[in-house]
Amino acid sequence: MSFDTQIAAAKKGHITKQMKEVMSDEKISEETLLQYVAEGKIAIPANKNHISLKAKGVGKGLSTKINVNLGVSEDSFDLEQEMDKVRASVSMKADAVMDLSTFGNTQAFRKKIVKECPVMIGTVPVYDAVAKYGKEVKSITVDDFFDIVKIHAEDGIDFLTIHAGLNLNALERLEKNKRLTHVVSRGGSILLEWMIKNGKENPFYEHFDRLLEICRNYDVTLSLGDGLRPGCLKDATDAPQIQELITLGELTKVARAGNVQIIIEGPGHVPLNEIATNMQIEKKLCHDAPFYVLGPLVTDVAPGYDHITAAIGGAIAAAAGADFLCYVTPAEHLRLPDLDDMKEGIIASRIAAHAADIAKDIPGAIDWDNRMSEARKNLDWKKMVELSIDPEKACRYRESSKPIDGEVCTMCGDLCAVKRSKALLDK
Repeated sequence: MSFDTQIAAAKKGHITKQMKEVMSDEKISEETLLQYVAEGKIAIPANKNHISLKAKGVGKGLSTKINVNLGVSEDSFDLEQEMDKVRASVSMKADAVMDLSTFGNTQAFRKKIVKECPVMIGTVPVYDAVAKYGKEVKSITVDDFFDIVKIHAEDGIDFLTIHAGLNLNALERLEKNKRLTHVVSRGGSILLEWMIKNGKENPFYEHFDRLLEICRNYDVTLSLGDGLRPGCLKDATDAPQIQELITLGELTKVARAGNVQIIIEGPGHVPLNEIATNMQIEKKLCHDAPFYVLGPLVTDVAPGYDHITAAIGGAIAAAAGADFLCYVTPAEHLRLPDLDDMKEGIIASRIAAHAADIAKDIPGAIDWDNRMSEARKNLDWKKMVELSIDPEKACRYRESSKPIDGEVCTMCGDLCAVKRSKALLDK
């Protein structure tokens, strides 16, 4: 039997092992899942070489997923700490991790993650092109770029961020519409430099069919990157961002026809009042493809608290249609996050995702909240801690301030409204 990608199998009406795993996590029928995967409205990133993977779906009608970025750099090179982050991400119920390493033996580290990590894994191959070849960006060849993509696919990476929409047309929009923060995407800036210094088209756009062939051979999902995402509120929803998005929508149709799954990456920094519009534009221009957003951050003035600005934006974005949230930590814009930063970012992102799932009426989403409310009504502190999104922190707070009456807490004590009304109304 020949190998099929998830989307090719769905078009034939075949239920894969990975689709069964998605259905075990979600309240979605087999018929609906097959339809949405075939149409490209749900992606199941699942590289055939990622043997340890427990597959999850991203897209229409499914719970909002969250991703954790990690990886080493020349200035912060501690591989074991990054593996600790991988393990912690899984234990804290992240749905994906992205290895954004830019220094050292990236392949050995990548293979270790693939071997140990049961959640979907993403990378940005152009980072590795710079790290592996040690060349000036201008001197990297087209074959170099595609060789790196193939290596990542062979290594078992489930989704690859490729900035294929940052083409010469988008570059022209960028030059005619000056920005405050120019280009803040690391992968986008690498390709921008390559294009300008060589006077050539983006190789991933020009040779998109070659990219699709690699992805098809391993069932890699393409996460079409937003190289021109806004890096500040002033640049949000501008002509370069929308021009790139138009191109990503066109590439989405080509990829679906070629049986390659697509996720679209989105902003970025966006004012509160523009978030819903951004989601609607993406869904329209990119034909209801799954949408993956970084935040979005709703203000530019909160270094040290950007996990909060991102959670605010992420909740609004997901409620308006985003399917996948990339976490942001308190260290954003300041340094590489440590384990404590990572935990803060994951919890904030999970809160945003869950709040959005309730707003989207995802089947079963509010059941968790109802169980918590029942425990609160019963003043069942043990159950409340167990049901908390961060049980360790909830337990620590409860234990740090003990009331005289163990049935209540030190906020209200004997004036506990829950205790008093329960005695009056539970008859």
